[in-house]
Parts: sequence; structure tokens; C-alpha cells
Amino acid sequence: MVKVKTCVFISGRGSNLKNLILCSREKNFPIKINLVIYNNKNCEGVNFAKKYMIPFKFVNTKFKKSENEILKELKKYNISFICLAGYMKIIPSKIINKYKNKIINIHPSLLPKYKGLDTFARVLKNKEKKTGCTVHYVNNKLDDGGIIVKKSFFIKSNDSVISLKYKTQNLEYRAYPEAIIKVFSNI
Repeated sequence: MVKVKTCVFISGRGSNLKNLILCSREKNFPIKINLVIYNNKNCEGVNFAKKYMIPFKFVNTKFKKSENEILKELKKYNISFICLAGYMKIIPSKIINKYKNKIINIHPSLLPKYKGLDTFARVLKNKEKKTGCTVHYVNNKLDDGGIIVKKSFFIKSNDSVISLKYKTQNLEYRAYPEAIIKVFSNI
């Protein structure tokens, strides 16, 4: 099986990156992670790239030229698929257009509800009965692309922002690989 060369974009702890790396080492998983791009100097997740000997690149996204730097890296490693995993920056349209329907993201809510940040606090404030995560294609609108996989759970009366984050992340570790398999089984 020829695996699709993939780049994962991260900004934080990298727990979804670690999960995707482990999945990508399975024989029948459709992607191989060939590059990790991160935009936060204090990003702990880059340590997983180091541990598993995956090339990584810091890109300072505060500068306009950063999109060209990202495109250069993607070309250098012959990347044809991108996974956003806790990447806290909007992807420039130049990259979205070049990788149309080849960028996916995982979001910690049941989209189209609670796009953007602070999802857990908003879910609790609105007294939702259920929450979860959504894997979707990335387009030029925030958290708006076609949905690939959704997973949900019921909220308990004693749940907090911290417990919702924990439960949602555990769902994400199942949802993201499932979505990737689904994407490539449809090709």
C-alpha cells in the first residue's frame, strides 16, 4: 500500500499528532506523516515529531510571508494531504486553494454548533445535553467545510470545562483516524 504523504499542523500539546503518528505506523492506515509544521515556539507537540524522527518546521505565522514558507515546506516534502490537529491559526486561502479538499481539521464541538474558540465554556453556558467532536474539510470559512465524522457523548450535570475537554479529546483519538480512513476509502 502506497501511503499518502501528509503534514500535520499543530500549536500545542500534540496529543492528536501522537495518536495520528501511531495510527500511521499501522500497515493498512492510508497516510504517512512526513512533516510537522508548528507555529508556537513553546509547542510541546514538536517533541513527538522529534521522538518519531519526523521532519518538523517552525513557521512564525505573524508574518505575511509565512504562507509562502509553508507552501515551500509542503513542496519540499511532496505533501499531498494536510491534517490540522490543534492548530490555532486560520489557514490562508492561498494554501486552501492549492490543497482543495486535501485539508481536514478536528474541532471540539458538534459542528455547525460552536465554531471557533472556547467551545466547552459555551456548551456549558447554553446547557447543552450533548457535545463531542467533528472532523471536517477545511475551506475559506471558519469551521465550515464538509463534515466527515462526528462523535458525541451526553453531558453530565457535574461536567466542567476540564472534564468536557478530557472526554472530547478521548473521542477525537477515535474520530480522527476514522475520518482519515473514510476520506481515502472514498477516492
